[in-house]
Amino acid sequence: MSIRLAIHGAAGRMGRRLVALGSQDEDLTVAAAVDNPTHPGIGQDAGTLAGVPDLGIPLTSTWPDEIQSAIDFSTPDGCMAAVAHCVGAGIPLVVATTGMTEEQLTKVRQAAEKIPVCWSPNMSLAVNLTMRLAQQAAAVLQHVPQGVDVEIIERHHRYKEDAPSGTALKFGELIADEMGLVEHVHGRQGACGARTRNEIGYHAVRTGDDPGQHTIVFGMLGETIELRVGATNRDCYAQGALAAAKFLVGKTPGMYNMFDVLGLS
Repeated sequence: MSIRLAIHGAAGRMGRRLVALGSQDEDLTVAAAVDNPTHPGIGQDAGTLAGVPDLGIPLTSTWPDEIQSAIDFSTPDGCMAAVAHCVGAGIPLVVATTGMTEEQLTKVRQAAEKIPVCWSPNMSLAVNLTMRLAQQAAAVLQHVPQGVDVEIIERHHRYKEDAPSGTALKFGELIADEMGLVEHVHGRQGACGARTRNEIGYHAVRTGDDPGQHTIVFGMLGETIELRVGATNRDCYAQGALAAAKFLVGKTPGMYNMFDVLGLS
């Protein structure tokens, strides 16, 4: 029997792709497409909005009963509403929304004490595999006597509202934990002096409709390593979120991530 899935933020760019791809997944039934009550698409068929055949499921601002798993791909404030509902209803929740404050992330962690939650700044298989590779590289390179300079360059579409991306920050967090780097520098300008040995640099580029690219540079004296991962469309993020929604069904309450979903833990 297929899993009854709710998609919160279903009218957004990612929400529409989740509806489209989820409706084609034989393990899932898109049972609810939820969004802000002020959205002009409220009442329209979720399939029509997503560019696929009608699903008989209207875009709504309310959650139906008997949902078995949910994905939030909305806004930070919208995510908090989804978290509150899922905790109250006991629904496993995939949190794919980025740009949240530390206070909001704390509420996500608190929710994981009561329901299974999968949170990740990026749902892509390729990105999460690259994160693991970056961890492994950092663990080895921390012993280079002359030191290693770590720079993270990310590119996204012009509509992205947070910078640097949550994915770039996660790359930095994982690398910093391995190498003991404590200073995080966001861009450089003017007479900022020589680069210090204990920093990670972040650089955000916003251009066109780029769905996301990340380059991790490990710079040494005489040689350089670069890890680059890029998406050509948003489907990789949607497919990862759908996989996470299936993974959470039957799990005990707790905080899970894409490493768990993909077997990379």
